[in-house]
Amino acid sequence: MNRVMRTYELLFERFGHQHWWPADSPWEVCTGAVLTQNTNWRNVEKALDELKRHHALDPEKILDMEMEELSEQIRPSGFFRIKAARLKAVAQWWLVHKDSDESTSRLRESLLDVPGVGPETADSILLYALERPTFVIDAYTKRISARHLGTAPNADYHFLQQFYMDHLPREVRLFNEYHALLVQNAKAYCRKGECLPGCPLRTPGRS
Repeated sequence: MNRVMRTYELLFERFGHQHWWPADSPWEVCTGAVLTQNTNWRNVEKALDELKRHHALDPEKILDMEMEELSEQIRPSGFFRIKAARLKAVAQWWLVHKDSDESTSRLRESLLDVPGVGPETADSILLYALERPTFVIDAYTKRISARHLGTAPNADYHFLQQFYMDHLPREVRLFNEYHALLVQNAKAYCRKGECLPGCPLRTPGRS
């Protein structure tokens, strides 16, 4: 068994199913992927709750809303004026592409053309909202990969994404669970600047 798959098994043994991404609909996942940029999930939840309270968690309603009104509703997520513009742009993309039979690579290219959407946001939307087999890379993934899988600390997004996808079966469920487990382990043990005792990736017998 390769080290990448073994790492997944160790994390799953410790943490179990993560049930990620928490949302009631694919569009809510998409919205959360935009709002979570440069903030923590607690703030995103507040913004999502505000949209729900106004019955506005819908791409067509997002597009119909005045920019100031939308900005105010997502204020808890921070950078709310910038994110309001991004959310409208993503809503436009969503209505055109959500049921598309285009290839994942083509969908990804079109998402990356949307203002304010970078690789992490695009891949989060593709994996968690559209159930396409693409691996999400974030700061937590980079940190754990450098410490436990021998990748360079400054490895770029594309390299790390390809690294994981080359060593795993191309399964949406696996990619979903693996990324969520990496996030959980990073928060619990693999902190910035230190690796806390008890980390499952430091256990004896790891191959």
